[in-house]
Amino acid sequence: MRAVFMGTPDFAVPTLARIAQDGHQIATVYTRAPAKAGRGMNLRPSPVHAFADTLGIPVLTPGTLRTPEAAETFAGHAADVAVVVAYGMLLPQAILDLPRHGCLNLHGSLLPRWRGAAPIQRAVMAGDAESGVGIMRMEAGLDTGPVALEARVPITPGMTAGALHDALMPVGAALMSEALERLGRGDLTFTPQSTEGVVYAHKIGNDEARIDWSRPAGQVANHINGLSPFPGAFFELDLGKGPERVKVLRASAAEGAGASGALLDAEGLVACGAGAIRLLELRRAGKGGSASGAEFVRGARIAPGTRLG
Repeated sequence: MRAVFMGTPDFAVPTLARIAQDGHQIATVYTRAPAKAGRGMNLRPSPVHAFADTLGIPVLTPGTLRTPEAAETFAGHAADVAVVVAYGMLLPQAILDLPRHGCLNLHGSLLPRWRGAAPIQRAVMAGDAESGVGIMRMEAGLDTGPVALEARVPITPGMTAGALHDALMPVGAALMSEALERLGRGDLTFTPQSTEGVVYAHKIGNDEARIDWSRPAGQVANHINGLSPFPGAFFELDLGKGPERVKVLRASAAEGAGASGALLDAEGLVACGAGAIRLLELRRAGKGGSASGAEFVRGARIAPGTRLG
């Protein structure tokens, strides 16, 4: 089929690669415009943009799709279907109506749970036992369209959002491949989403990243793992030059008790409102590498009883 692909981050790249491998004609790729990144703050194309360039596929980076000119350009692609994976821009009805078979979205959750911007992180933060991906026909509402296919992936104990993200990528690519094959045969059917169990995965705010040690240990560990690797849950501690931000990239619930936020031993056990967590991986601000909880405590010479802010 003739397709338009719309996506931006790493999560979308395997799907683009798969549909190209399957032999679909990709008329063009839509992605977000290059953004400043790195120490030099140079403009860097999105991962999808960079990969599309390797395939020789034309790339468009419009700032909006809500103009007659944008709709005219899109119509000129004469697409049978649009494949949308974490594009990062809402599609207006004028665009949704153009492809002959509509716009298929690969969404990183089991809808209707975790509609919205951060489904993978929110699933881990909430302590969900499983996640998954689904193929949805897009509507004007936020992730409200009917679903054709789903694939489930367990969230194992201690799994971070980054690990779940990486597990879902190939599963999603294979599922979209199946969806397009069935769409071409005319046997891809859609089921409306349930009106029960709707939960929104709101965008992660920077104000959510500070660790609240007064919460129960399981919730603290899920919060840390759900924000790893980005933006990274953190605490602050004076390590000799004033308060310094320390990111915790992995943690697990453990037995222990004490004042909330107090370091309980030399191995990185920290008391929570109920129970304790074991710090498994940390990174100090401005430092490139990470350290285990024990390495961090020894290296920073933190005494048991110290409160982590």
